[in-house]
Amino acid sequence: MVERYVMSIDQGTMSTRCILFDHQGRLVSVGQREHEQYFARPGWAEHDPAEIWSHLRRVVVPRALDGAGIRPEQITAIGIANQRETTVVWDRRTGVPVGHAITWQDTRTSGYVEELRRTTGDDFFLERCGLSPTTYFSAPRLRWLFDHVEGLRERAERGDVLFGTMESWLIWNLTGGPDGGLHLTDATNASRTMLMNIRSLTWDDELLAYFDVPRAMLPEIRSSAECYGMASALLPNVPICAALGDQQAALFGQTCFATGEAKCTYGTGSFLLVNTGTELVRSRHGLLTTVGYKVGDEPPVYALEGPIAVTGSLVQWFRDRLGMIHSAPEIETLARGVEDNGGCYIVPAFSGLFAPHWRSDARGVIVGLTSYITRGHLARAVLEATGWQTREVVDAMNADSPRPLRQLKVDGGMTSNNLLMQFLADVLDMPVVRPMVSETVSLGAAYAAGLASGYWPDLEGLRRNWHRAAQWMPTMDPARRETEYENWRRAVERSLGWARS
Repeated sequence: MVERYVMSIDQGTMSTRCILFDHQGRLVSVGQREHEQYFARPGWAEHDPAEIWSHLRRVVVPRALDGAGIRPEQITAIGIANQRETTVVWDRRTGVPVGHAITWQDTRTSGYVEELRRTTGDDFFLERCGLSPTTYFSAPRLRWLFDHVEGLRERAERGDVLFGTMESWLIWNLTGGPDGGLHLTDATNASRTMLMNIRSLTWDDELLAYFDVPRAMLPEIRSSAECYGMASALLPNVPICAALGDQQAALFGQTCFATGEAKCTYGTGSFLLVNTGTELVRSRHGLLTTVGYKVGDEPPVYALEGPIAVTGSLVQWFRDRLGMIHSAPEIETLARGVEDNGGCYIVPAFSGLFAPHWRSDARGVIVGLTSYITRGHLARAVLEATGWQTREVVDAMNADSPRPLRQLKVDGGMTSNNLLMQFLADVLDMPVVRPMVSETVSLGAAYAAGLASGYWPDLEGLRRNWHRAAQWMPTMDPARRETEYENWRRAVERSLGWARS
């Protein structure tokens, strides 16, 4: 009998990966390629969607297939996870992007967002899409493009150009592109645009009118796990059966299927989500209400989310911009060379602060510098910034939820740093648990696709695949924990109000 696999395509902020999984949820083969990061002006962050599609087609998928020694016909289904909110507009007839994709990190719309909050307020948006206006979401970027690309809105009204987040762009290309490509998204990604009604899971007429977005350019909203259609390019006749925003995919991959279960993914940024079930919970402490996942015709499962903009990218900055280390793993060795941070704190508000502050006027600060501080102290402060930002989000979640978190499942590249994981357990005062498969974004997309195609029978079957690889328990003295946290909050206060529109 020929072995069959599920393919996951994870289109992330720094790279695009293709991973094959078997019936036990084990990673079989990986193909990966980084893409260029464009920072044309301060606060701007862009990708080239044509480059990303080219990498997927020419390098990423072929490497994954070759690594496993299998043929495309051995793939049961494809699931896609993607960096969310990143905005792509392309020509329907030629497939050529209008320009670079504007990523989720981009803050060029900060002036427009401040105007929205001042003139309209948060409640209008919260009631409809569950989100407050910030530079994080797609609709303000789409409006910016209409204001700065001549004739774009008129082309959108005619249906000559299409809008989507990265999964829409990839699905359209995989299913034929200009020759009948499917233009669709799923409810998790649509819930991050500020254009979808969070209750009906349909494009909201009032929000479309408010942002002046023509319906003709929007993708069809589907569930996260259903078979959308067949790939024609690259993987002919293989069904595409799932699409989820990367953080919702990680929630699915961590099998957080019960209300109150939470995970945090540590990558370029970090994203903590807690499953709130079929109940729509409106945060009063700076978190986002979002769609967690929707399986076929079943009711949507919602989540509260606390996104942190800069965590892994702070280590990258420490390595590439400051030249303090040669590789990311070196930071743990450097940080272990000192006992503590020496009184130094780094608030990495490179693109403002996300949850729970939502301050686009914040900028990064290093406080507590003295002649005593060494590279080791700075390395420790870099890692501790991730821990303290997570603590802020967990505190907000506990304030919003009737069920306080009792443990945190973690995944992503930064979880290989044992010093950081222990610090997380210490500052959160709860167990931190890492699964055997740390690539849970890719695994979640594979699980959803395998569920829709019948490769896996049900959610309980997926739960049985989850196995603990490591656990960290809190050991920090409570008095020290609270003193250090107070110092962190004082540092955050000093980052606020620096940038002016």
